[in-house]
Amino acid sequence: MSLNTRNLSDLEEIDRFEEAITIFNAGGIDPDRFTAIRLQQGVYGQRQQGVNMLRIKVPGGRLNAEQLEVLADIAEEFSQHQIAHVTTRQSIQIHYVPLIKMPSAMRRLASAGMTSREACGNTIRNMTACPLAGVCPKEHVDVSKHLDGATVHFLRNPLNQQLPRKFKISFSGCEADCAQSLLHDCGVIAVRKDGQPGFRIRAGGGLGHKPREAIVVEEFIPESELLFAMEALVSLHNRYSDRTKRAKSRIKFLVERFGTEGFLEKYREEFGRTRQALADQPYPQGEWRTPSGHETPGQGAPRKLFAQRQAGLFVFPIALPIGDVKADQLRGLAALLQAQGLSEIHTSQDQNFAVFNVPQEKVAALRSGIAALGLSEPKVGDNVVACPGTSTCRLGITSSTVLGPLLSGGTADLNIRVSGCHNGCAQPETGDIGIYGEGKRMHGKLVPHYQMYFAGKGTAGGALALKGPSLPVARIKQAIERVQSAHLASGESSFFVWARAQQPDYFKQLLADLAEVKAEELDSVMRDYGDKADFRVLQLGGGECAGASQVLIGANFFEAAHEREYRNALVFQRKYVEAAQCNESILRLLGSGVAQLLGGARQDDLAQLSAQLNLLAPDEIAAEFAHAALELANSEEIDNEALAAASAKVDAWTVKVAAFATEKDGQLDLKEALPK
Repeated sequence: MSLNTRNLSDLEEIDRFEEAITIFNAGGIDPDRFTAIRLQQGVYGQRQQGVNMLRIKVPGGRLNAEQLEVLADIAEEFSQHQIAHVTTRQSIQIHYVPLIKMPSAMRRLASAGMTSREACGNTIRNMTACPLAGVCPKEHVDVSKHLDGATVHFLRNPLNQQLPRKFKISFSGCEADCAQSLLHDCGVIAVRKDGQPGFRIRAGGGLGHKPREAIVVEEFIPESELLFAMEALVSLHNRYSDRTKRAKSRIKFLVERFGTEGFLEKYREEFGRTRQALADQPYPQGEWRTPSGHETPGQGAPRKLFAQRQAGLFVFPIALPIGDVKADQLRGLAALLQAQGLSEIHTSQDQNFAVFNVPQEKVAALRSGIAALGLSEPKVGDNVVACPGTSTCRLGITSSTVLGPLLSGGTADLNIRVSGCHNGCAQPETGDIGIYGEGKRMHGKLVPHYQMYFAGKGTAGGALALKGPSLPVARIKQAIERVQSAHLASGESSFFVWARAQQPDYFKQLLADLAEVKAEELDSVMRDYGDKADFRVLQLGGGECAGASQVLIGANFFEAAHEREYRNALVFQRKYVEAAQCNESILRLLGSGVAQLLGGARQDDLAQLSAQLNLLAPDEIAAEFAHAALELANSEEIDNEALAAASAKVDAWTVKVAAFATEKDGQLDLKEALPK
């Protein structure tokens, strides 16, 4: 079953969210706690009061006509602006939805098997894939099957409920790596080694604050071990990433903290454990093939009609200016696909659409059909990507959606990427020319600027962009045009090659006069695009890209639930000693959680933790902990019957601890983390 026919939704979950909204509106849930609840359901705050953005997961970017209709319904009925936005992670965002209408929008989404669960917050976000997965002549395998398996495995998985920060995964079908593993927390690339099919795994990449290129953690693993490697990286992030310093809690900072070899050592430890626990779990198996072509679209949808590996069929690209598509256009596209007997359309990392499996004789009908909807195929120069910026985002500094449509990639069709802040949702470090918004003081005034980047490429043979100068927003268009002219004058066709051949200070010198602002010129640079007043940065209490602040004991409960799942899997494999070690981990996690809740400290030694609980916790909880810990200390040759009894005691104690914790903190919701 393909993922876009599999139901990823959960109606009971939506009912619980609706109940939480009611309680929150009545003042019964603290705003910070409610923020965590709604982010888990894919509901993101906006600059505008009273409305939110709904982020919809589209794994691998795959949609069908029915789902397009449902997206049109949601944009039309629940959004005040009736527009959907395609992101660089292949998700769909619908803004300006009143909070009270969110559950109804989610139920409409569920009717097409789609979900917004874990599209925001401290979770594994929407998994991305090559824009031509399944049809590319170069691919070794259609990675959609592996992406599907990973999506289902991690969705609502206890391990994935309260990570230290978000976690992003990409899948590429060949070494060309069109899904850009370079910038991901985990990148999966299909390869062959000595004729055998398998995957290369990269990890620790990321943009935003302190961009970092991913390192290789596995040169080759067989298909049967792919999920072990992915879960090991997520577990490593969950176990070691900093939960207190939010700006440094992405997995890329673990590479920095441990060093490459230290990180690999930690990864191998986790891999050994996940391989053991998941050994009996079925794994996705793809249909591997010999590549038959050489052309690749790069980091986005094809820019022209593209011949599929399936003879006589083509991929037909549709340009969406800065990723926006209106509700009536979505509905019109759905009707057009159905009328032509076509069923599959993809979102892409360059914020466009691509229709799959189009016979040559239907190309003309598609071309005229999208023209009637006000859409077209990509044109030279329109390869411009932009995040929402100050139009909706609480973190936005500059109006990227106003500037984006005014820019052009020129006759070389350069990839231009415009972000409204340094978090880089438009991925400026991977564009030919990338920019992100910031404010800089000049002559005592705050002036809107764009930090420039050059020659970024996230695919094979690429690198994160070279950092250039920061220029006033009012001069950025002129700066981009000047750089393009210099490139064209060089005669070198590749912007990437040309830019990287220049001296380190070349771009700074080329644009020096645009960076300098004399006092008498200050008035000419004080306004952002689209603004009638002088620039200022609104203090909106911060954005939600980092997720809400976590309640530590809540994170401990979900990690304990993950250990419980491992324990049960190991019992099934008759690995009783290893399963008993999972019980020990559960006690350590929840015992430390109780201690910290009561003003104590985390403690890994069970005997010392027991002594601490005797001083802090209620007698029953402390006594049962001590008894369970003592039993585990004598479990070197435990059998199935003894383990079952011990596990029952640990699970019963878990329930008691949850009741105690929620009594201490009435807004703590641990239902999804308790033994079933």
